Amino acid sequence: MATASLTISPRKLRSDLYSYSYKNDSNTPLVISVLASLIERTMARNERIAKNCIWALSKDIRTRVFNCYETPDMTIQSYLERIFRYTRAGPSVYVVAYVYIDRFCQANPGFRINARNVHRLLITTIMVASKYVEDMNYRNSYFARVGGLTTDELNKLELEFLFLMGFKMHVNLSVFESYCCHLEREVSIGGGYHIEKTLRCAEEIRSGQNEEKRYINQITRIML
Repeated sequence: MATASLTISPRKLRSDLYSYSYKNDSNTPLVISVLASLIERTMARNERIAKNCIWALSKDIRTRVFNCYETPDMTIQSYLERIFRYTRAGPSVYVVAYVYIDRFCQANPGFRINARNVHRLLITTIMVASKYVEDMNYRNSYFARVGGLTTDELNKLELEFLFLMGFKMHVNLSVFESYCCHLEREVSIGGGYHIEKTLRCAEEIRSGQNEEKRYINQITRIML
């Protein structure tokens, strides 16, 4: 299988994270490729562990709300690009979503990111992060259409996510900067990291399976 790759340097990523212009930049933010690669590797690692250890499977009943009945036939990269194409959420939104995903996994140790739950987790965290970061937001019904869900489904996912997170949605500047640095480290190996757009790990997994207060106020205002 041929692979197309994008070479990203830490400096280029940082410039994109802090200087992205909605008016001048029509290209997909670089952070999307880096985030897709990170999630791929997490899924691949979880898949390998699950094959050897039954106890490593997601066992938390509360987090099963993120499971799909059928694995979506869309790569992580393509799904993130679709979300960006229709929402125009800037790079900072994806960094905050990354913070939320990390917190969610720490707060729910029985949860494992896999091909069945990753798409719902992504659309939920990106929507929540957008409400936290952006001044203007689309309604839940719009995010649901973008993510391939019904409005009721996304509303339920958002509420479950908030409770499972203990409503700890605040991301201060130092935390934001630390996660940006982590993303930069991901692309610093060898002077440049090659993000494979074909997402081989995701393909292998699929084939192998054949400011909190402001945000809470926004939920009532935006949710349908």
